[in-house]
Amino acid sequence: MHAPTVKHLGDVIPLPASVRPDPAADFRVPADVSVSATAAATAVADELADLLREVTGFPVPRSAGGAIRLELDDHPDRSPESYRLAITADGVTLGAPTEQGLFAGLQTFRQLLPLKGEVVLPGGRIDDEPRFAYRGTMLDLARHFYRPADIRSYIDTIAQFKINHLHLHLTDDQGWRLEIDGWPRLTEVSGGEGTGIDGAGPGFLTAHEYSELVAYAASRHITVVPEIDLPGHVNAAQVAYPELTCDGEPVQPRTDPEVGYSSLCASKEVTYEFVEDVIRTVAALTPGPYLHIGGDEALSTTAEDYRTFMSRVLPMPGKYGKRAIGWHEMAAVDLPATAIPQYWRIEPTDDGVARAAAAGHQVIMSPADRSYLDMKYDESTPLGLDWAGLVSVERSYDWEPADRLPGVGEESLLGVEAPLWSETLRSLADVEFMVFPRLLAIAEIGWTPRAARDWTSFRERLAAFGPRFEAQGINYHRSAEIDWS
Repeated sequence: MHAPTVKHLGDVIPLPASVRPDPAADFRVPADVSVSATAAATAVADELADLLREVTGFPVPRSAGGAIRLELDDHPDRSPESYRLAITADGVTLGAPTEQGLFAGLQTFRQLLPLKGEVVLPGGRIDDEPRFAYRGTMLDLARHFYRPADIRSYIDTIAQFKINHLHLHLTDDQGWRLEIDGWPRLTEVSGGEGTGIDGAGPGFLTAHEYSELVAYAASRHITVVPEIDLPGHVNAAQVAYPELTCDGEPVQPRTDPEVGYSSLCASKEVTYEFVEDVIRTVAALTPGPYLHIGGDEALSTTAEDYRTFMSRVLPMPGKYGKRAIGWHEMAAVDLPATAIPQYWRIEPTDDGVARAAAAGHQVIMSPADRSYLDMKYDESTPLGLDWAGLVSVERSYDWEPADRLPGVGEESLLGVEAPLWSETLRSLADVEFMVFPRLLAIAEIGWTPRAARDWTSFRERLAAFGPRFEAQGINYHRSAEIDWS
C-alpha cells in the first residue's frame, strides 16, 4: 500500500494569516477517531464528522474524549470569524470565539483532507482571521433566473472559500425575480415566460422561496444582500405597471442587453409609493443588515431628477433597519451616514467615492477590470463579455483594493465583491465556468493579509483544486495559467 500523501499546512485557499508547520507532529487519523464538541458547536462538529466519514469510510461518532476537539473560547477582541487550528501527533483542536469562526476553520480543515483513503493531517498550528469583514460575490438573477436548488448548490461551493456575502441582483430591465406583496404583476408578467436576455431566462422567487434561500445561506454563514436596482434598470417594472412611467403609457418588454434607457419618474408620488412598498417588503424578508438599491447607469435620468429621487429613496432602507448599499454613482449625492458605495468601473479615479470615503463612508471594491466574473478569461472564452478587458486568473488576483482608488485606503474598505452578470449565461454550469477558479483569487484578496499574498504561491495552491472541483461536479475553467496536472 502506498503511504498517504500529506499536504503542507498552508496549502489552502485563502492562505491563512499565520501558518506554523511542525512536520514532526503529523496526525494519522485512526479508524476509531471520534469528535468532541460543546453543545454550541454541534452543527460544525457534525459537518466535520461527515467530512471525515466520507473520506475514510469509517464511522466517526461524537464522544466526550474525541481526538478531534471543537472549542468555543471567549476572545471578544477577535473577529467573530477568527479561529485557531492546532494539529499534533495526538489529535486536532479547532477553536474559535463563535460558531462562525468554527465554520471558517472547518473550511480550512476540509481542504487539508485528501479526497479518499487514509488521512494524515499536517502537524502545526494555524491562527487565522479575515482582512476584510465583507467578502462577497454577486449573482444576476434578473437577466437569467436560476432555480433555488442551483443557488443552494452555489452557496455550498462559495462557502468553502470563506465568501460570506451573496449579493442577489433581483431586478433589471429584462426581468423581476422576487414576489412583492401588493404588486403581483411584477412577477406574473415580468418574471414569466419570455423574460431574461433573449427571453431565455424566465422564473422568479416567491417570498417563501426567497426566505428559505436566505435561511440556507445563513446556515453556511453567508449573508444575502438583495438588490432592487433603481431608478434606472426598471423596464421590467414599467412593463408590469405602466403608471410607473412618466407619461403613464405602456412600454414594451426588452430582452436585449442594452442599458441606460429606462428610469422611474422622480416627479410622481406613485414612484415613491412603489419603491417604499418594495423596500419595506424586501427588508422584512431579509434579516441581514444590507439592502442594495442599485443606482447605476441611470443614463436617461437627469442629474436633478437623480438627486431628487435619491434624496427620497436613500433613507428608506434605514427606515426599515437596513444599511443602504448602492453602485458608486450614488456617491454623487449626499449619502446617509451608514450608506456604502460599491465601486464597479475601470477608471483610475472617482471623486464621488473619494469624497464619501473622506466623510467616513465604508466602500466595497468591485472594479470590473479585476473582479467582474462575467468578463472573458481570454479571447477564446466561449462565454462572457470583454468591455472591461480580458480578466485572467492572474489579473483577478494581482491587484490591491487599498490602492485601487486615490482617497480610498485600507481604513475606508468594508471589503471586496466579485459580481457575475448573466447576459451570456444559461445554466449553473455556465455560472461555475465563469466563477471558478477566479472567485478563489477574490476570496484570498478579501481574507489574507496583504503582505502574505503572492501569485506564484496562489497559482501552485490553486492547481491542487482541479481534482476537488471534479469530485464535486463543478464545471471549472481549466485555465492555461495553472498547471492542473
